[in-house]
Amino acid sequence: MFQVSLWSLISAIFVTAVLTPRIVSAGEEKVQLVFSGGHETDPRDRGRPVALVAGGLGVPPDVFRNAFSQVKPAPAGTRPQPEQVRRNKTVLLNALGPHGVTNDELDRVSDYYRYNRSRGEMWPVKAAAGYATIKDGAVASVTITEPGSGYSSPPTVTVSGHPGLALTAKLTFDRDLKKNGSISTVTPASVEKATR
Repeated sequence: MFQVSLWSLISAIFVTAVLTPRIVSAGEEKVQLVFSGGHETDPRDRGRPVALVAGGLGVPPDVFRNAFSQVKPAPAGTRPQPEQVRRNKTVLLNALGPHGVTNDELDRVSDYYRYNRSRGEMWPVKAAAGYATIKDGAVASVTITEPGSGYSSPPTVTVSGHPGLALTAKLTFDRDLKKNGSISTVTPASVEKATR
């Protein structure tokens, strides 16, 4: 009984510490960021995370998109025949080879981002985390503690408990798949607009 009560008390303290803004100095507090979405794909790609695949291969999205437009995939729910796989691989390597993409690289990246959307699957994703320093009701600075990975589009970023503070996230893509599709910066939306 004592152990259960003690654990409940420790859990309550932990949850309170995570969700409650931490006062840094008078008029200043650190508040957790909330990242949502960020897994949308271009309608042209029919659910394929082309931005991530291209980033992992080190080519622009349009280069991979154009290469893949020549591929004839198997109908949904069926496995391609070995000869079809070979033909498609040849088409991709002919288009991507001049950009330095090898067969092994194509397999590595394609296998990593392969998923079955009809089964509710998602490619590998790691959630981002961070906090905003709020001063006098405005965002003074943003600190990213975990850039995450697997974002195919910029997620929506909000400041917990401050619905009026809009933030804008930017992504970076990398051949290192554990860093591919990660958050590079988060800035107040007003600052983003002012610098355009």
